[in-house]
Amino acid sequence: MENRKVLKSGEFLVEEIESKDIFIPEEFNEEQRMIAQTCQDFLETEVYPNVDKVDKQDRELMKSMLKKSGELGLMGISVPEEYGGFGQSFVTQMLAAETIGAGYSFSVAFMAHSGIGTLPIMYYGSGEQRLKYVTKLATGEILGAYCLTEPGAGSDANSGKTNAKLSEDGKHYILNGQKMWITNAGFADLQTVFAKIDNDRVLSAFIVESNSPGVVINPDEHKMGIKGSSTAQIFYNDVKVPVENLLGVRGQGFRIALSILHMGRIKLGANVLGAAKKAVNDSVQYANERKQFNVLISSFGTIKHKLAEQVIKIFAAESGNYRVSKDIDDLMVKYKTEGCDQGKAAIDAISHYAVEAAILKVYSSEMLDFIVDEAVQIHGGMGYSAEMAVETAYRDSRINRIFEGTNEINTLLVVDTAMKRAMKGDFDLFGQAEKLYASLDKISDGKTTNEDYYQEKLRYIKNFKKINLLLIRGASKTYEKALIHEQEVLNNIAVIIMEIYIAEASALRVQKLESMRGEAGVSLYKDILDVLVYDSAEKVRKSALDAIYSFAAPAEAAKLVKAIDILSAIAGVNVKDARRRIADKLIEDNSYKY
Repeated sequence: MENRKVLKSGEFLVEEIESKDIFIPEEFNEEQRMIAQTCQDFLETEVYPNVDKVDKQDRELMKSMLKKSGELGLMGISVPEEYGGFGQSFVTQMLAAETIGAGYSFSVAFMAHSGIGTLPIMYYGSGEQRLKYVTKLATGEILGAYCLTEPGAGSDANSGKTNAKLSEDGKHYILNGQKMWITNAGFADLQTVFAKIDNDRVLSAFIVESNSPGVVINPDEHKMGIKGSSTAQIFYNDVKVPVENLLGVRGQGFRIALSILHMGRIKLGANVLGAAKKAVNDSVQYANERKQFNVLISSFGTIKHKLAEQVIKIFAAESGNYRVSKDIDDLMVKYKTEGCDQGKAAIDAISHYAVEAAILKVYSSEMLDFIVDEAVQIHGGMGYSAEMAVETAYRDSRINRIFEGTNEINTLLVVDTAMKRAMKGDFDLFGQAEKLYASLDKISDGKTTNEDYYQEKLRYIKNFKKINLLLIRGASKTYEKALIHEQEVLNNIAVIIMEIYIAEASALRVQKLESMRGEAGVSLYKDILDVLVYDSAEKVRKSALDAIYSFAAPAEAAKLVKAIDILSAIAGVNVKDARRRIADKLIEDNSYKY
């Protein structure tokens, strides 16, 4: 592990790091690029020719595609070599997830199997369970599913009613209950099922073989999108589960579920990047072919604006996703050197970055929704036709704001988790907030003479951090323990935190790129950063004012608003010309090559 500064989860709110301390996608090595190319080749040869067929709910075809990907080794990227995988780094796992993300329904089935279908057993299973099951899951010999959600439980996973009781002879748990919205249910050979033993308050987890007597799988649900993904209800009627198939220890299920959700969230952040780049490519290629008024629509300023916005949002989400991926990798290495096995090191490192996982899940899924919506609009009437790929992309995108915990839950988690980490002593959030508040009347924009381009951008972002500190201090003092019930204010703060993380990751990425390529090689990236930070300032200001007017008395509000006006001030940007330059590169390349 190279010597670099690594921040704890949420610590970016009060600490700055240098560009040399972050990882950027331009640093992928040759092996990582080859793995991504293998994933891309698989999509081109096996997935894209079959999208329409699997969307007609052909379970057997989807199953055969998954097994082929397993034979190529794609399912074992995150599984250690001793269990039949390739044991790749977390950054590599994220790159593979991104590439596969362009695979429509296939990507959902693939990610469910190789992520939540495999890794609970890899991370929490005994050596015997790993040898028996993970070795076969890693190669696609058997396919996995993850069974948590129940009717009526929604986002409150621990309220499920599925129950397990020890048999009289002590050899089995007798499982009864119902699960719903289970991805891969129709063809999975193995299920990780969450249930409460006896009258336990918290869940336990079990490994259940799908062909066990009493397991009843319903027909597939009819869904808005991801139609090729098998999603069904599963019923458990006196299913005998061998006691050795208890995953982890009794009562550990809720922790397992939360840990796997952290992993799922962060992997989804990468997954949607692939879908977004595919949609942008479809957008620009159509715009470069379609004529209106005898000219290509790609020459119109309005279309260029749309294309540029797609690029900016992808670049920003990509910067954030790979920034945290390397942090997770380094923390995994640290935990392993301290004696953790690979499974525990991985899940503890991923779980540690819960703040960033929630940020990237929300930001990235909303990024994709925006991009596919604009892709349909760029296609005009043709975009509404089922003949076009963007119609499928539009429908498939919508689930990502619900998957892995709704965006509403994750938005609240951003603030709640950051504040809890600070209270635990991971970083000094409240002390710095109090210090800043004490000098409220003396707040300045922090501008110095002769600051360079990056100093200016990072100063703006540092000021956004100060705005966040003022809001957290003000809202905490006003509401105290009742703050948890003021979801609108928490949402305002969360928006600011997300903008801070993404803008900072993007700024540091461009700065690092310049150190690699020289100033002439980053002019378009500076255009991206200019527009991104300019727009972020307005979002930060609006969210801050909404929060202040919600919690502050008039006199305090006046003082806070004055500070916000100073801290959110930003130099003007010619966004029209910047976006045109960004779009022109996309149009010339006819695909996303940023």
